[in-house]
Amino acid sequence: MDKINVGIIGATGYAGAELVRILAGHKDVEITVLTSRQYAGINFNKIYPAMEGIIDLKCEEYNQTTAEKADIFFLALPHKISMEIAPRFVAQGKKVIDLSADFRFAEPDIYEKHYQKHLAKELLKEAVYGLCEVYVNKIRKARLIGNPGCYPTGALLPLLPILKSRLIRPETIIIDAKSGVSGAGRSLSLTSQYCSAAESFKAYKIASHRHSPEIEEILQKEAGPSASITFVPHLIPMSRGIETTIYAQLTDNRIEEKHILNNLLSYYKGRHFIRVCKDRIPDTLAVRGTNFCDIGAKIDKKNNRLILLSAIDNLVKGAAGQAVQNMNIMLGLDERIGLDNAGYSL
Repeated sequence: MDKINVGIIGATGYAGAELVRILAGHKDVEITVLTSRQYAGINFNKIYPAMEGIIDLKCEEYNQTTAEKADIFFLALPHKISMEIAPRFVAQGKKVIDLSADFRFAEPDIYEKHYQKHLAKELLKEAVYGLCEVYVNKIRKARLIGNPGCYPTGALLPLLPILKSRLIRPETIIIDAKSGVSGAGRSLSLTSQYCSAAESFKAYKIASHRHSPEIEEILQKEAGPSASITFVPHLIPMSRGIETTIYAQLTDNRIEEKHILNNLLSYYKGRHFIRVCKDRIPDTLAVRGTNFCDIGAKIDKKNNRLILLSAIDNLVKGAAGQAVQNMNIMLGLDERIGLDNAGYSL
């Protein structure tokens, strides 16, 4: 089988660099183009020395001939820039996986309320939300994927099976999520500098984070218009990982933890990257560097409240890993290829 040529647009940000790391070990693809406006003309392994001896490819500026250099493209770009570039690739018959928010929303009005004016509304109609374990059949037929955000991935995967089975009241959901500093991206920022983040634990964008409408749109699509959330993200002093704790009222006080866990196990049967934790609490260390989402559940009987927990690596399952999983599904490959590595012990 000939290798599939892959391009990464915006290869030197954290998500782009993680794509390079993962795809460099993918047996069925060859990275043929890496673009970076800031580092054009510089070897990728000079920017990320960990890739020396693995990737020997110079970054280049994106231009009108870039589309000729690969069959499938990952756009690891800021919001708005992706929507300017994606239509050009799609028009030339290329498959596109966008890691920005530009193609995550089915409704342009919701996107425009929280981001900016959408410049490619016609493509929103065919873009598929790339939550792999939920929309696998649509992903197989897609040519444009809106790769989910990291917080939405950590929240939706535990929530959707429980909501669809009507085990919780959809209007009572509270999502309390904590992310490592890499979630803020590679650009310089006072809040992500060492002295600001290393000895600090804080909430931010309380009930106003852009991932709230993304989560709600999918919940309402799958479970009805009454689904609503209160979402509070936090920044924690570690480089990568997201731990999500979700609270919701149960619909029946006879529901037990075994019912919740069995529901999750049934919904995700055969889905390799979902690990339902029966005897342990999800832990970011256990998923660090992997494409796994670990999910657990506890019930507060006194208050008839379900506590769902999940852990993902924000740069892998929350970004680049899920993007590669989407690519594998789109191309008819085993979705585990390039991603079936063990986590770190320490």
